[in-house]
Amino acid sequence: MSDPGNTTVTPTNGPAVATAHALQTLIKEISGITQPEEQEQLMASGNFDADIVVIGAGPGGYVAAIRAAQLGAKTICVEKEYLGGTCLNWGCIPSKVMIASVERLNHVKHASALGVKVEGEASIDFDAFMKRKDKVVLAQRGGVGMLFKKNGIRHVEGFASFIDANTIEVTGKDGKKEKIRAKNFVLAMGSSVIHIPVPGLEGGRKEGVWTSDEAVTADRIPKSMLILGGGAVGVELGYVFNGLGSDVTVVEMMPNLIPMMDSDLGVELGKLLGRQGIKIRTGATLEKVEKTKGGWKCYVKKGAETEVLEVEVILLGVGRKANTDNMNLEKIGVKLHRRGVEVVDDSLITSVPNIYAIGDVTGRIQLAHVASAEGIRAVTNIIEGKSEKMDYKAVPNCVYTVPEVSSVGLTQSEAEAKGYDVVVGKANFRIFGKAMAIAEQDGFVKIVAEKKYGEVLGVHMIGPHVTDMIAAAVAALRLEATMDFMAETIHAHPTLAEAMMEAYEDATGHAIHKM
Repeated sequence: MSDPGNTTVTPTNGPAVATAHALQTLIKEISGITQPEEQEQLMASGNFDADIVVIGAGPGGYVAAIRAAQLGAKTICVEKEYLGGTCLNWGCIPSKVMIASVERLNHVKHASALGVKVEGEASIDFDAFMKRKDKVVLAQRGGVGMLFKKNGIRHVEGFASFIDANTIEVTGKDGKKEKIRAKNFVLAMGSSVIHIPVPGLEGGRKEGVWTSDEAVTADRIPKSMLILGGGAVGVELGYVFNGLGSDVTVVEMMPNLIPMMDSDLGVELGKLLGRQGIKIRTGATLEKVEKTKGGWKCYVKKGAETEVLEVEVILLGVGRKANTDNMNLEKIGVKLHRRGVEVVDDSLITSVPNIYAIGDVTGRIQLAHVASAEGIRAVTNIIEGKSEKMDYKAVPNCVYTVPEVSSVGLTQSEAEAKGYDVVVGKANFRIFGKAMAIAEQDGFVKIVAEKKYGEVLGVHMIGPHVTDMIAAAVAALRLEATMDFMAETIHAHPTLAEAMMEAYEDATGHAIHKM
């Protein structure tokens, strides 16, 4: 029998416990198998605690665990803290609950525009506001736990570190240790916020230095706040705290907000958030800070000019690190790079053949829905013995400010850089009846297509409910639809989706409502 500590393993599938007699009989029937290979197969089919152990119970890990169980694998999920991971507990979900409350507050404040009379002044009950956020998070977390029970998944609380490629040691919060042996592992540890270095900036919550974790667990509404980073995290939390009454300044080093998206979206979002009272400083850096009695003095540099701002809180909206420390990954042969775990290819296998990696821990696309899709792909490959690769052509990206922003596929500049002969179509929401009816007319839909054959290369939207509408665009890209086909697809009236149809029509040169 091979040494259980050997880090060179062959991934195997099937039940976690099998009889040696059955396997020996099967092996003898297969010609050309040498004795050493027979011994390795026997080792891998010995007594294991699980077919698959998933490390991490975020949107990648818990989805991977459930799909593995659905496919018949004996599955264990190890999580050091809360089910749902960062997304459910400190990221996607709590921030969206907070955004929803601020949006509702603004609806009430501006209800008179729709002929609705509201007596008195609308305001936030901050305690109730945060309790509602906690209630939603707890309900979602409990839902994951119920799904684990339904699918027969064992949930182990604690921190996992590898002893060898088939064995981990889990240290619980009480210090007790448990060894778990498995045929295959899926690394889904996610990432954590980090404090990026700014000269003079030290401390945490008590000193008025926040990350997104502190923002979604805030104990007060700061009078003023500087947010470093104009990506999704920065602008979403900027919208929240501006709506709660904070004086908010967003500092982004790139020329536009949300620089990962089409530049037209960033320009429009900056204009609309500025209209709401958020101060936008793009093409700028936070050069240094100084501690004051009431907070921080911030030196914001843009070109040759330096602006000095005094704020109560500095919120770091950029910087994340893959959670790989102290897991002994390199010791067992799993290669790491500066952003996290290295995968061999888009089949998500690592340099150790029975260990896969998904989600933020790979340092690639840090989106919850991507982690979920990768989790399904990884466990399917393991259980079915496949090496199919992820398709990243149509990955939606969403920002949940008001107005919302969403995008899928190539931006205009990306398409042009790839050598496509690009045609662009655009439609503003303001002309459509549904947008007028709900008094949300800001924003537009932008289509990027290839001129010769008409294939839709990208769809980019800013406006009401566009994070829901983007699903139709994702389907269009996956199906390699053309702008003619999409323009001829009947869209219901009156809806916001009519703006998508109009943008497709504009790309073909036949927009009906274009003045």
